[in-house]
Amino acid sequence: MTMVDTFSRYTPVLDPRHSYRGEDVVQTLERVCRNVGYPKTIRVDAGTEFVSRDLDLWAYAKGVTLDFSRPGKPTDNAFIEALNGRFRAESLNQHWFLPLADAPETMEDWRRYYNEERPHGAIGNEVPISLMN
Repeated sequence: MTMVDTFSRYTPVLDPRHSYRGEDVVQTLERVCRNVGYPKTIRVDAGTEFVSRDLDLWAYAKGVTLDFSRPGKPTDNAFIEALNGRFRAESLNQHWFLPLADAPETMEDWRRYYNEERPHGAIGNEVPISLMN
């Protein structure tokens, strides 16, 4: 699961799993939101992990609106699509993970680089972490 803040381009989590269920999404969101705060809106696709009672109840309880992208319209969620493309090209395609357990450390290294070292043209050549205060 990947997440990106559309204002700062900050990526709070890259979480590798074989599959995600609604309750997994809620656990990850709760962990992230405790650190960076609860968003007003989360844009998601119509995957079964997002169209779930668990996520719907969590969002309602936290006052978060779930904004579903239209099926077959990746431009509705262009920020995450761009992040996923960069992540795939710069990290996933560069490594061979035999067991899934090999992935988290490599993914976390890339996430830190993306947030703390890599300037982003869309935010004035700043690093995302600089906009998180």
